Amino acid sequence: MAPVLDPHRDVSAPATVADLSALLGPMPLWRIRSVPPPGSAGEGDVLRIHARNDRLCELIDGTLVEKTVGSEESELAIWIAVLLSNHIRPRKLGSVLGADGMIRLDAGLVRIPDVCFISANRLPGGRLPRKPILDIVPNLVVEVLSESNTAKEMRRKLREYFKAGVELVWHVDPRSRTVAVYTAPDKRVVLKGSQALTGGRVVPGFKVTLKQLFAG
Repeated sequence: MAPVLDPHRDVSAPATVADLSALLGPMPLWRIRSVPPPGSAGEGDVLRIHARNDRLCELIDGTLVEKTVGSEESELAIWIAVLLSNHIRPRKLGSVLGADGMIRLDAGLVRIPDVCFISANRLPGGRLPRKPILDIVPNLVVEVLSESNTAKEMRRKLREYFKAGVELVWHVDPRSRTVAVYTAPDKRVVLKGSQALTGGRVVPGFKVTLKQLFAG
């Protein structure tokens, strides 16, 4: 089994789902797939589960973690993708992917943002490759927070995204109707009320008020 746990753990003891839950979240145990055994999964398993069971699983240290999105979060993610696409496509700035967009951030690390934007200059020949798992790092990542997401899980994702080369991350919270805008794992601005969300230099010219965003 691959070494996926706390380095201070007794390595002679087998990894358990509870161990992994504490490491990755802590998160609900049902989100961690036991087949294939944690530590032994690969990208092929991610694709097989999606094809056979219509389930989205991220790959983290050889472990499959199910990505769950409720109906409210899904609707909001689609609306954000529409808003971004309506701005990006006419200007030929790049491509916008939805919740099926699998991204390889590193060897053995596959994340599936709710929405992401890849600028044209990161696309080979300006076109999106026809691959089930892209090895192109997005410029912008959007995560719509659900009740099963934990603070530790989201902090880990932030570190991974920025380490890989993501420039901007939005954490959209439908319950509090706020957006946390990250330009680094430890640098954020929280927008609320009548404030507006912009794309900054990452998505030039994009702007939407939070009222418009959450009204969608």
